Amino acid sequence: MKVSRAVLEGVLAAIAVGALVLLAVSLRGAESEGRLALLATPSTPDSAQFGEVTSLAAPAVVQLVRSPSVLDAAAEAAGTTPDRLADAIAVELVPASGVARISVRADSADHAAAAVTAVARAVIDADLLAPAARFRLVDPRPETTSVKPDWRLASGLALVAAVIAGVAMFALRRLRGNPVRAALATAGIGHPVVVAHDDDPALMERLTALCAAAARPVRVLPVSPELAERAEELARTLPDKASEPADGTAVIAVAANDRERRNDLATALAVLPASSVVVAVVLA
Repeated sequence: MKVSRAVLEGVLAAIAVGALVLLAVSLRGAESEGRLALLATPSTPDSAQFGEVTSLAAPAVVQLVRSPSVLDAAAEAAGTTPDRLADAIAVELVPASGVARISVRADSADHAAAAVTAVARAVIDADLLAPAARFRLVDPRPETTSVKPDWRLASGLALVAAVIAGVAMFALRRLRGNPVRAALATAGIGHPVVVAHDDDPALMERLTALCAAAARPVRVLPVSPELAERAEELARTLPDKASEPADGTAVIAVAANDRERRNDLATALAVLPASSVVVAVVLA
């Protein structure tokens, strides 16, 4: 099945744009997130003030994790600076549970795990809930996940961009139109005409079949002087139909494969006698 050039260019544009989107996402750099959960537990089994102290003191964790001493220790573990790390730390306090979830983002899973561990240890060592309670790690091993690049989102964006680019390219090609078809329309030729390239391996077979179907003498018309030699070669190769009884001639126009010179083709075809029938245009 032959695919039109407009469709092919649309597909190529879609592939190129999709690849560029994926490349742009990959160049943004990787980012991982490490998470640890702290649980407030009573210092003694009969600590009557545990609930009150926890509810009042736990919000201080949000400020503590961004204190200079905590940031310095965590930044060293994450291989970054305290200023950058301050924006990469997040704390979530689970209501009425005594649980504080701490997350830290870094350029790798190892750095994220080391940084969140340093932050959690600093919170535990600060002993914010003393003497009624204390924080402990729910799980000593940090949970790490890849945050960037988000390949699922990137793939979706690449697909959307590729579809838009492909449709836009196809529409642009259609709007620009086929110069040969435009020249034929300008010359007032409304019937179907075969448009073939000179390097088509099956060119002579196609032209011979057209000549046989036309059942009239064949005229090979060079649109411009530099194409006269090629037109003569085609004329010598095609079967001789001079003895055909039909009136007029079957015209095969040889034109330059140049969009800028389509007016030459339109002009040459427009001045043909009314008895002539254009059956093919060969782009040389």
